Amino acid sequence: MKLREIAHSRAGDKGNDSCISVIVYDPADFDFLRDRLSADVVKAHFAGIVLGEVERYEVPSIGALNFVLRQALGGGVTRSLRLDRHGKTLSGVMLEIELT
Repeated sequence: MKLREIAHSRAGDKGNDSCISVIVYDPADFDFLRDRLSADVVKAHFAGIVLGEVERYEVPSIGALNFVLRQALGGGVTRSLRLDRHGKTLSGVMLEIELT
């Protein structure tokens, strides 16, 4: 199952880091998500984009996981030559993760 089937996502930037939240549609799916969407899974999915570490924070009260992807934006908005310097499209990339 693709992540997008049980959750939606938002992305933002802080310098050269991308912050991506993943929020389940149904709170009953949060434990399933928490068990399967680790920082390691996210780092592997973004191989070649994320040059630093990936940190995961849990917000169970709203059924969300927040990921901080270090060194993911090509230097940050004022330095990056990427088309998406803010990394907003990374939320769509995140939702393509296959959950097993």
